This record gives sequence, C-alpha cells and structure tokens, in this order.
Amino acid sequence: MFTPGGLSTTGPAAGSPPPVPVHQPQARKTAGLFSPDPNIHLFDRLAIIIKHWKACAAIAVLVIAGMMYQTFTTVPLYRAQARIQIDEEQTTAQVDFKQPELVYSDPEPYYQTQYKILQGRDLALRAVKRVKLEDVPEFNGKGAKPPLLTQVISDLKAKIAAPFRGQTAAPPPRPAGPVNENQQADAFLGRVQVVPVRGSRLVDVYFVSADPEFAARAVNVLAEEYVNENLDFRLQNTDKTLQWLTEEVAKQQSVVQASERMLAEYRENQNAISLEDRQNIIVSRLNQVNDAASHARTNRIQKEALYNQVAATKDREGLSQIASNPFVQQLKTRIVELQRDRVRLEERYGEKHPDVQRVNGQIQDAQRQLDAEIERSVAAIKADYQAALDEEKQLSADLEGQKAQATDLNRKSIDYSVLQREAESNRQVYESLLQREKELRVVSNSRANNVRLLDRSEVPESPFTPNTRRAWLMAILFGLGFGIAAAFAIDYLDDTVKTPEDVTWRLHLNFLGLVPKVHGERHPLLSGPVPHDFGEAFRALRTALVASSGTDATRLVAITSTQPLEGKTTTAVNVALALAIGGARVLLIDADMRRPSLHKAMRLPNDRGLAELLSGKARMREVVQRCGDPNLLVIPAGHTPSNPSELLASDRMRAFLHQLTTGPFDWVIIDTPPVLAVTDAVVLAPLVHSVSFVVGAEMTRWRLAERAIETLQAGHPRSIAAILNRVDFDRNRYYYSRYYGHQYKSYYAEAPAAS
Repeated sequence: MFTPGGLSTTGPAAGSPPPVPVHQPQARKTAGLFSPDPNIHLFDRLAIIIKHWKACAAIAVLVIAGMMYQTFTTVPLYRAQARIQIDEEQTTAQVDFKQPELVYSDPEPYYQTQYKILQGRDLALRAVKRVKLEDVPEFNGKGAKPPLLTQVISDLKAKIAAPFRGQTAAPPPRPAGPVNENQQADAFLGRVQVVPVRGSRLVDVYFVSADPEFAARAVNVLAEEYVNENLDFRLQNTDKTLQWLTEEVAKQQSVVQASERMLAEYRENQNAISLEDRQNIIVSRLNQVNDAASHARTNRIQKEALYNQVAATKDREGLSQIASNPFVQQLKTRIVELQRDRVRLEERYGEKHPDVQRVNGQIQDAQRQLDAEIERSVAAIKADYQAALDEEKQLSADLEGQKAQATDLNRKSIDYSVLQREAESNRQVYESLLQREKELRVVSNSRANNVRLLDRSEVPESPFTPNTRRAWLMAILFGLGFGIAAAFAIDYLDDTVKTPEDVTWRLHLNFLGLVPKVHGERHPLLSGPVPHDFGEAFRALRTALVASSGTDATRLVAITSTQPLEGKTTTAVNVALALAIGGARVLLIDADMRRPSLHKAMRLPNDRGLAELLSGKARMREVVQRCGDPNLLVIPAGHTPSNPSELLASDRMRAFLHQLTTGPFDWVIIDTPPVLAVTDAVVLAPLVHSVSFVVGAEMTRWRLAERAIETLQAGHPRSIAAILNRVDFDRNRYYYSRYYGHQYKSYYAEAPAAS
C-alpha cells in the first residue's frame, strides 16, 4: 500500500523541465509477442466458411433447389442407338473390256459423304413417311407429356388463380406442328445424330425423343431406309449401265453378223479361199490400218461407254474416274476439314459469328472449285470420247483409202483380208461387250450391298436427359461452390480487423493479445464478476506488457483507439487493475477530457481531475482518488476544459509526466482520446514509453485503423502495440479456436479465478 504523499503537493511548474527521455522510435515489426504463423492454413479458410455458414447454406439450398426444379420440370428425353457397318465402296471401271479392273476410291471423302447422306433430307423424308410422323404428339403440335412435377405446379397455379378470374380462361393454343413434308423432315433430322466409331467402319446413329418406343422405331427405320437407299442407288446405276450394254451388244451382234455374212458371200462369189496364203506389202499395210481402226473403234466404244455413264450419273463425285483425280480428292478433304471447323465454331460461338461466316465462305469457295474441277474432268472425258470418235473416223477413212490403193494390185486378196479381219474385230468387240453384260447381270442379280444394319436399336429403359443422378451431383457441387464463394465474398467485403493476422499483416503492429467480449456489460471490470476467460486475457496482457517494457523505474503507457466505442477506456481500467492485482503500484489517468468516461467505469466522482491539475486550479493530492485496490490510484479527467489539446501539449503536462517517471509508481496508464477524433493521443505519444492501440474485433475497419496508426506515428512514439478487443468467442468459436483452442472457455469455466 502506498500514498500519494511522496508527490509534490503543488501543480507542475510553469517552466520547461527536462522532458521524458525519448528513445528513437522502433521500426514497425510484422510479428509480436503472439505473432501467428505467416503461412495461411487450411483451417483459416475453413473458419471463414464456418463463420458464414448460414449464408453459405442458404445460397447452397437456393442453388440446389433451382437446379433440381429445372431438372424435375424438364421433359425426359430418350436416346435410341442403331449401328451400321459401311464397307469401302468398290466400283468396276471400264478401262479394258477384256480385263475388268477394281478401282478403290479414297475412303475418307466416301465415308464423309455417307455421313451426310445419313443426315440428308431425302432419306429423312422416306423415314418420316414410314413412321407416320404426323401421328406422333411430339411432332404434331400436341407436345410430349410433361413431368409429374410440372403437372402438379400447373394444377396448383390453376387452383390458386381460379378465384381471381371472372370466368374460366380458355387454355392457350398449342404451337402448331410441322405442316409439310420438308418441315417434318427438318424436325426429324433435328433429333438425329451420326457418330462414327473411331478406328472402324462402323457408325452409330442416334435418335432422341420423349417417347422411348418411338425413338427406337425411328432410328431403326432411318437405318433401314439408308441401307435400302444405298442398295437402290447401286442397282440403279448398274441397271443403267446394263441397259446400255444390252443395246450395244445387240448393235454389235448385227455388225458381226453382217461382216461374217459379207465375208462368206465374198468367198463364194470370188472363190477367194486360195488367197489366204498370199501376203504382200499392201496387205500388210492394210492389216496395220485395219488393226488401228479396230483399236480405235474399241477405244471409241470404251470412251463412249464411259461418257454415257458420266452423263447418266447425277452423283459424279462417286465415279472412280473423277474421284481418283488428286485435285478433287484434295478439295473434298478441304471441304470436310472446313465443315468440321464450322461445327466446332458454331458450338462455341453460334451460327452468326464472323468466324463461322468466314468458314462458310471458304466452304463455298472450295465447293465451287470442286464443281469446276468435276466439270473439267467431265469435259476431259467428253473430249477423250470426241477424240476417239475423230480418230475412228480418221482411221476408217485411212482404211478406205488403203483399200482403194490396193484394189488395183490385189483387189481380191485385200478385200478378202479386210472382210476377214473386220469380221474378227467385230467378233472380238462383241464378245467383250457380251462378257461385260454377263458380269453386270451377275452383280445386279446378287443385290450385293456394301452397307448393312449391324445392330438394331432396343427400346431405351432410362432417359438420356435429364440425368437425375448427375443433376443432383452437379446441383450439390454448384450449390456448395456458390455457397463457399459467397462466404469468401462476404468475408472479403468485410474489411474490419478480425484476427491477430490482420493486426500483424495489415497494420504491421506488435500484437499484445486479445480480449473476449462480455455480453451485457458496458464496462466489465476485473474487480467485479466477470468471466474467467476475460480475467485471464488481461493477465496475459499484463505479462505481455511486463515482458515488452524496458528497465525504467516507472513505465508510462498510453492507451488509445481508432474511433470511439472500441473499448479503450475499459481496456485501460482493466490493464491497470491487472497490474495492481499483480502487486505493481499503478496510477490510472483519464486524459480524454472531451468525453471522459473513466470515472463512470470506476464509479468515482469527477469534480476535480487532470484538467484542474494542468490548469493550476488544483494540486496533485486533491485530484488523486483511491479505488477498491490499495495499489491503484486514479486521476479522473475533471471538468471539460475549453482547450484540452493545449493543456496536454503544455509544459505542465511534460513536467508532470517527467515527475511521474521518478516515482513512486511502477506503472502509469493513460487513457487518451481516439486518434481519428482529435490529436490528443498524437500529442501524448512521444511523452510515454509505449502506446497500446485498442482495435475492436469485427468493428474497426482496417483502412481506418491504418490511417490512425499513420497519424499516431506522426508524433514519433517509441513503440506501438495492438490489443484486439471484444472478440466474440461464442459466435465465432471455430474462427478463433486456433489462438486459444476449443477447450479454452471450458477450462476457465471450471477453474477458479486467480490473481
């Protein structure tokens, strides 16, 4: 126990006594006595989620409910699958009538063509007629049957709205279905998907519908119609060629008969049997010309057959003579690549995107080049045919000339040889045409097809979309994701100081400790009934102050805050009480002369105080008051003066603080006004040994606190340390558990209070 008798009974002198020794201000540190681990731990993130769990849960529930509502009100669609095998096309080219040759076309353009045929309107029209699309509710405007949840909601809406209607409203007209075959085909094709099986000659055809039975029937009909159409196309081309060959065989047969008849008549009339052994130069030349004419005729027939085939075929791209053109193959490959690029760009950007329009233009240019190259190939075939015809005519004319020249020399021998070779040549052409006709008849009768339906579709048992299990998974993932994101967003937007990390990392202050919030008490004091964890927090602060203080006999500590209502006065009183309870001699001064509240917290009179002491109206022993603890004396603020800042900055205040450093107190705790409110704390900062900066947890914005610290540092204090006040452990138990552990409150709830 001590008395203020050792202090001067008069106020401070008006002179300028030596100031309190002020050391150079220490650099702001990033770690204090209770400095946390600078590495962010996973539990820190988890604590944010737990802190805002209500908002997180609400948003998650809303997202999940919205997504599942969309799922359960979506009409389920079923996808049926059929598999088709497409073998590589093989065509017989009429290069040599003696030996038909198999020519293989480039497989990639051929397969791409087949995929387009599968998605073509002509094939769709045939399928639409077979499935009677106009009788299907999904396509005739009646619409598919809505899900049960949609029906229930519609019924509820109708029942709720019924009392508010004057009369029953007519149901809205249903949208009309496709009205013509082309629209039906387009609607049908909109449900078709063709997917080649990689690395094989198989292709999967899918059809999507709300009716599983119709989906299976539609895809099977489409596949069957494709197989039949392919066979019809092959047989149609074969029949056209066979018809032309039949006519040519009949013509050539007449020619053979006529030539053989002429040869027989010549033998009989001219008795030319003995002329067979005669050979001379004229006959040899005639033989050569005749061979050339025969070859030209054969060549002309081949070219004519090829030209007629080209002229009669609409799909000229499939002809081997055109498909084997390297430039045609290159253009087809280019078109296929551009079409793939267009599909990819349409899926990403839409049909009207400039990149899609650019690719469409490139496809049109490539198609025009392809058509032009095909026309050039057709023109070349026609030119070859015309050249063969001209050559045949020319050789025939040459042959006749040779005949005329040889008439005088050996008319009978030449005539006989000509007739004989002509008959043989006609016979050879006739046999070649007849052999080709027989081959085509075999092909036509065999009905061979390079396309077959490998697997028919079964009725799908479960819907393709929506996938309820996947929808639940996605809804939960999105709900949790949005909920967690909302928790972090709320925490990010909350710019108040909440944790010791905020103190050390954002404010760059030494951290002394944190004080729990006491509910229902405006000024909870250690001298009264307070929770045990509250008392232990100030004992920890006492230890931190003692450990961080210097070796001065009397240590002066100013306590301030950013703004009012952060608990600086309560903190100052309890720090003083904790030091006094620990046996130290403490003087508590209320320097907040504008809004004094220390006397209210201590329940002391405020008739005289620091204001009267500094203004010379009272002496030291007249303003010092005792409280319940014998080691603690209190100087209240006194009546509010007109010039509090000038009094705190006066020489009297400097002399008063200097006198206090000589004893008899161990600690002088000064409660100062908030930094951002007035400059009193800045004035007192260089006159004390340290400044304790009180920060209200979850109430002080760190930008304001940072500005307050910068303002406070303008006074060049020796050191500044922070106290995190009013920490709500009950509301954010997990949030602060890393600092005191989960069992902190329960431990002190069971232990008795200790000094």
